[in-house]
Amino acid sequence: MTVMALEIGPARFAAARVAPDGGLQDVQAVPIPSRAPWNACRDLLTEVAAGSEVTGLGIGATGPIDMAAGVAAPPDIPDWRIGFDVVEAAQKLFPSAPVGMALDGVCVALAEQAYGSLRGVPDALAVAVSTRICGGIVVGGFCAVGRTGNAGNIGHMVMPGYDDPCDCGGKGCVQAIASGAAMVRWAREQGWAGDDFAALTDAAGSGDPIADAAVRRAGTVLGQALSSVASLLDIDRVVVGGFVAQAGPVLWGPVREAVAAHARIGFLSGIRVEPSRLGDTAVLAGAGILASPPQQR
Repeated sequence: MTVMALEIGPARFAAARVAPDGGLQDVQAVPIPSRAPWNACRDLLTEVAAGSEVTGLGIGATGPIDMAAGVAAPPDIPDWRIGFDVVEAAQKLFPSAPVGMALDGVCVALAEQAYGSLRGVPDALAVAVSTRICGGIVVGGFCAVGRTGNAGNIGHMVMPGYDDPCDCGGKGCVQAIASGAAMVRWAREQGWAGDDFAALTDAAGSGDPIADAAVRRAGTVLGQALSSVASLLDIDRVVVGGFVAQAGPVLWGPVREAVAAHARIGFLSGIRVEPSRLGDTAVLAGAGILASPPQQR
């Protein structure tokens, strides 16, 4: 019998077996193809299952989602933009398996509660910053999911004074400014000639003025957004993961400066904003919690 976890990201599908202690085994990932994405996802799940009986599947999906209907509608997957019933498709693939789905940010928060920096913390925010920005809210020890399952979507908070276009159709969203892809895009618009986020942070660390401005701009916006959410929710712990969070001082300096400048009200005086220790497996780990029997959680 096998319990499995699936991540539907903006650029990849990832799947793993979930051990009884919550650990991930046989983690595999594939790029999301431009056509017939479910076929690639199905093949990945089948390969990881390796012929064993699947008794549970948890799915962490980039939003927006309809949690009750089991539908994911990520803008990065063209065939699914109007909505794809991923839960129904997965149940057809594994008829004996209950299938649960949550927003990727909720899965990050679940994983941080179980295995990371939020163990024993009743009220907090977990954020993952990568190609996109997702978040999960912990209130009273429980993860808030919201009316449709999209609670915690900090990436679409609007930042006054910015008009960077977001693929949601709006302008000035945190994600349109502070995601890894947004930083690279802005830097290239200013004349930087590099290719990707790793090159951007290297250039920023070496004193390139455009790269430094791109990362500093993003870090400032991210810190402002985190301060706003902390004030709204009355929390004093924020954990930030995703590959962008691994950028080091060039990013964390501006983030912490912005938090210090804006989290000024008394109840936020002890706020801690820190990088996650879970790396890029947090969504999968949280999805595994969705799939695990209650006695194993």
